[in-house]
Amino acid sequence: MKLLASLALVFTASLAFAADAPKPLKVLLITGGCCHDYAKQKDILKAGIESRINAVVDQVHTDDKSTKPPLAILGNPDYAKGYDVVIHDECAASISEQAAVEGVLAPHRAGIPGVNLHCAMHCYRIGNASEPVTDLAAPHAFWFEYLGLQSSGHGPQEPIAVTYVDKDHPVTKGLADWTTIKEEHYNNIKILDTAHPLAKGVQVVKKKVKQADGSEKVEEQSNEFVDVWTNLYKGKTRVFSTTIGHNNDTVGDAKYLDLVTRGLLWACDKIEADGKPKAGYAK
Repeated sequence: MKLLASLALVFTASLAFAADAPKPLKVLLITGGCCHDYAKQKDILKAGIESRINAVVDQVHTDDKSTKPPLAILGNPDYAKGYDVVIHDECAASISEQAAVEGVLAPHRAGIPGVNLHCAMHCYRIGNASEPVTDLAAPHAFWFEYLGLQSSGHGPQEPIAVTYVDKDHPVTKGLADWTTIKEEHYNNIKILDTAHPLAKGVQVVKKKVKQADGSEKVEEQSNEFVDVWTNLYKGKTRVFSTTIGHNNDTVGDAKYLDLVTRGLLWACDKIEADGKPKAGYAK
């Protein structure tokens, strides 16, 4: 009888724990479009995130390789209903119709957090991407206001030395500076006031410089841009972004997956000050 009573207590306690345990974060990962191996990267990201935290990653993917991929979210402003966070990892530079862009932004305007990786920074651009944003109410600013940073392009692929400039932020706490393999380094046209830089990258590139006598000389030049940041969109929506993540080996790097996962936790307000997941969200 004592054994049965003990087992009953254990069973009751287990049920109570299960009832109190947080449900996994519901993550929507959007991939597809030009210039990247999204077919593999979507699975690398899903496995990397789900192995690190209590989360389930659902995928919306297209194998279309154009700059105007037929993403299933387009035309459906309710595409993120039921999700805790959306990861934008698509490359859709030619999707520029205002109605389409506002549809993609609708869940984030309503408060659903966002995570943006690499080419997401060059999507949904209305107007000239190199023209600095001045009026946040203008359609030209819509996507950049959400991101918190405006970028228009990148140079050749070379290693990027990443330095965390806010080492006390929950996303970066305890993370070590690192140097990527050859990667695309996205420029910064404008950093909005709502953005908070977390890391800067320095990349050395070789350029041909014309001399006074008409000859050309190859010189090394370095560039420095913000590569990782957070943003508070519309005063309420948490948004995390990094421009790094072109190649499969970078996306699969533990340092990259740790960073992205922490950024996701921050966006969902599920991270402690020391960088660890809040109770119930560690794996």
